[in-house]
Amino acid sequence: MPNYNGVWSLSTQYQNAATWNADNPNPAIGLYAGGTTGSLLNVIDQFIIATTANATDFGDLSATKEKLGALGSSTRGVFGGGNTGSLINVIEFITFSTAGDVTDFGDILASVDQIAGCASSTRGIFLGGFLGNNSQNVIQYITIATAGNATDFGNLSATRNALGALSSTTRGVACGGAFESYLNILEYVTIASTGNVTDFGDLTLGRSEVGTGASPVRGLMMGGAAASINRTNIVDYITIASTGNATDFGDLTAASNGMAGCSNKTRAVALGGSPLVNTMQYFTIDTTGNSSDFGDLSAAKGFGAACSNGHGGLA
Repeated sequence: MPNYNGVWSLSTQYQNAATWNADNPNPAIGLYAGGTTGSLLNVIDQFIIATTANATDFGDLSATKEKLGALGSSTRGVFGGGNTGSLINVIEFITFSTAGDVTDFGDILASVDQIAGCASSTRGIFLGGFLGNNSQNVIQYITIATAGNATDFGNLSATRNALGALSSTTRGVACGGAFESYLNILEYVTIASTGNVTDFGDLTLGRSEVGTGASPVRGLMMGGAAASINRTNIVDYITIASTGNATDFGDLTAASNGMAGCSNKTRAVALGGSPLVNTMQYFTIDTTGNSSDFGDLSAAKGFGAACSNGHGGLA
């Protein structure tokens, strides 16, 4: 909202009221945390998803790290696991309304990187991950408003790492990933319950390291690493409340893996990636088409994690 200063007459207030965003006085914030420029980072970038502009500084992680997982509620952004040079089990959080450094939250069940995260308004889920010599099929959850260690939720259908995850208000969807091969698997859980995944369908191409974003209705899977073409610019979408195979949505500006993604309820933003770039690009979720330029991250980087306080998993 514009920064209006001074004392206004009543007529001036009415004249300027048309420029206020009364329906969205607190627009959704996206965060991109950690990653690498060739050197590991602890930087958290922030941006307003409904606008287009370069990212600005929000604060710092507790350590420089890459390949962490991220998820968000309407108040908190949460980061789990990652690689600081060693695999870690740390969970830490920020409060979206107050820029600053992270606070300790608790621990995930094991020290892993290449882990995915998604959330509803109350519960966050971390899925899969790489243990250093093997992948895991573990799904674990936290109550976002209450600091503490993660609790076992259930299992993926197979061990895998470098998967993506997205959510509606009721479902969390695990997207692709890798272990010995690039996977096209889509499967889902009901976030408010516990248990193992149910098959959803297939991606258009088996791949890992996808960026994700979702409205309450539709989920996007952006880019990724693929066996036959190294990396891809493909963007797929699914209707989260149904089951079925993904459908082509459009293309990124260039083939990329190791990117992160987040969303508000109408727009998904793809961030960074490999080859290392500072690119931010966006899609309007309820249409189809190629990406549009958003702005720039604070540096050319990839293998970080992103979350928001306005995504499709929030009521």
